[in-house]
Order: sequence, then structure tokens, then C-alpha cells
Amino acid sequence: MYKIVSAEEAVKVIKSNDRVYIQAAAAAPQKLIEAMTARHEELRNVEICHLHVEGDAPYANPELKESFHVNSFFIGRNVRHTLKAGNGSYTPVFLSELPTLFQKNIIELDIVLIHVSVPDRHGYCSLGVSVEATLAAIDNAKTVIAQVNKNMPRTHGAGIIHITEIDYFVECDDELPKLLSSEPSEIESKIGDYVASLIEDRSTLQMGIGNIPNAVLSRLTNHKDLGLHTEMFSDGVIDLILSDVINGNFKTINRGRALTTFLIGSKRLYDYVDDNPFVEMRASHYTNNVAYIKQNPRMVAINSAIEVDVTGQVCADSIGSSMYSGVGGQMDFIRGASLSEDGRAIIALPSATRKGVSRIVPALKPGAGVVTTRAHVHYVVTEYGIANLFGKTIKDRVKALVDIAHPDHREEIDRSYFNLL
Repeated sequence: MYKIVSAEEAVKVIKSNDRVYIQAAAAAPQKLIEAMTARHEELRNVEICHLHVEGDAPYANPELKESFHVNSFFIGRNVRHTLKAGNGSYTPVFLSELPTLFQKNIIELDIVLIHVSVPDRHGYCSLGVSVEATLAAIDNAKTVIAQVNKNMPRTHGAGIIHITEIDYFVECDDELPKLLSSEPSEIESKIGDYVASLIEDRSTLQMGIGNIPNAVLSRLTNHKDLGLHTEMFSDGVIDLILSDVINGNFKTINRGRALTTFLIGSKRLYDYVDDNPFVEMRASHYTNNVAYIKQNPRMVAINSAIEVDVTGQVCADSIGSSMYSGVGGQMDFIRGASLSEDGRAIIALPSATRKGVSRIVPALKPGAGVVTTRAHVHYVVTEYGIANLFGKTIKDRVKALVDIAHPDHREEIDRSYFNLL
């Protein structure tokens, strides 16, 4: 039987100048986070590393900057303020390469905080709803502290670890964070219609979480034999799986399984994936590996952007020079889909912000990051249509993208671009 301690006792192992990795998304272990943060007066210069984490991030309080510094591999809303406040940094990295940073000790870890299911009778726990780089972190950190939760789904795939790999166990029965979907707007629904029109039967899908992906999924009920090879998914896929629209029968990689590295949604989603062999959780250097993604015929990658310039450059991680999110897995899947036989790489976004600012622009804002280059982009979709950029000249791209910009901005975008030349 493994030794159970309190969260307060477990985090005593964290020392000043340590580097701590926290499991991502809905698996962020809140009790351990709270207990670690409570030690702020006795800790100095502890670096907290993670992708986006759901829930509270109290260590990101700028008032605790002498104790904690946040190093984000993908910037979530709960830590975005740290970059301006000076108690946070951003490390650009493809999600496919994040495990490598730990495996090769490019980023050395002292502590990893994880959130697992209750061990089975053989002593194995599941990493549940988030694997991403956590396995690599566990293998290379000096100390592993686990929050063990009876509400954590036991998922199938690679995210299984034995109790002997864990140094400290903290029990809890907390509910996982939930992400409830809202009804897509009229604009999002139109985008969903256009994107769905690009998806053929027997395609394999990658998409994120949000109203546009949900709008797309809602329009696929009459499709046949779709697959799922993605880095994340939510409730929108469940009904398509139950109705045999998504069955994975024509995938090449992990045929007959829905492949992902993390997921977040409602309790229905967590109950659905619990002990469900159809859902396979793998580390992100597997799910996001271009060499694997491209092997799926008709691979369809659906991603979004903050803005797209009229030559096809995609900014998805910053607003000008202000970092907003991260590189994530967009390029992994855009490239994988474009190399797939009959694959389609899609950037889908509303033509304008809610304040009416065009998101199709003559030039990206000064300092904006190019996550996906103009050479990688194939399709750009707004509520005004589809622009197919593959094989197009710059002049043809400008026309195609102006045509799907908001009508109020088309003339100005066109004129401004050519004034820049």
C-alpha cells in the first residue's frame, strides 16, 4: 500500500530555486497548487512551468514574485497578466517538442505535480484527462507528487503509471474543472457550414475546443466513417461517436481509436472517457508528430488565428508584440494535414472582432508572431467564404482573402496592402 500524506506535508519537498512542472488543463492538481502557494513566505525563486492550466493559479499573483516565477509553454488567461507584471515568461515551443525539452534535460525539472486516478488492483494509476508532456516530466523530475482523485477518469493509452513512480500521494475527491459549450453565433454557424463543406467521408479530424469546432461538428451528422486524431477534444464529438459517424475505421494511425493528448468538457465527457478503450490518450510527441499525422489519408486540421495577413501569414499567439497564448500544436497539424493524401489544412476565424476590427489585415501588427507561415496555409475560412491559397501567387492570395474579409473593410485592406509595396 502506498503512503498517503497531506498536501501540506507533500509540498514540503519543494525548495527555493526549484523548477516545478504542473500537469496541464483540467488535470491541474488544485490541492497541491494551493498548498505550494501557501508556502510562499518560505520559498524564493521557484519556477513554475506548465501549458495552459484550468482553475486557479494563485502562485501567479504578482505580489508573490519573489517566491514564484511562471514559465508558460502556452499562456492561459489565469497567468496572462504575469508577462506584463514581470513575474512570468513565455517559452515558444511546438507541443510536439515539449516532451523533448524534459527528456534531453534542456529544461531540468526538480518537481512534477500530477493528478491521477485511484490505483487499480495492480497498482497502476491513469493520468486521466491530460498526458501532453507529463510522462516526460515524471521520467526526468527528481520528485513526483500526485493528487489521487476518485473523480479522475481512468483513460486508456500511454498515460498509465505505477505507484512506484510516485513519491508522495495526496488523496482528494474534487470535481474536475468543466468547460460547458455555448450555442454558436450566427457568424460561427456560417463558418461551421463552410468548414464542414470541406470535410469528406472517411476524413480524420483535428480541431480545438470552442464554438467554431462545435459548429463544424454539429454539421457532420450525415458524414460516414470519420476519424479523430487531435491534441484535444470536448463534448462535441460524443454524439458523433455514439452514432458511428466517428469510428476511426479508415485512419492509418491508431485505427479504430480516437486519439488525443488532453480533453476538457462536462461531466458527461469525463464519464464517457472513463475506462473507454475507444479513447486513446498519448503524449504530445506522439499525437502531434507530423510523421504520424500525415499518414492519415484525408487528414483535416481546423485551427484558428488572431489575425491573418493578405499573403497568408497567420498570427495565432500574440496581439502585436504582446503574447496572448502560444504556438501550441497548430503548425504540427497544419503541416501534417497538408502532407496527408487529400488532406486539408484550414484556418477558420470570424472576419472581424466583436468591436468590428478586421482580422484579415494588409500586414500583421508590428511584433506579431507568425505561427503558421504563408507557405503552409492552404484554406482560410470566414463567414464570407473559403479562400484556397495553395499554389496561388501573392496577388491571387490578396484577392482571395479580401473577398472573404468583412465587406466594411475590403476596399481599405486592398488599398492599404498595395500602398505598402
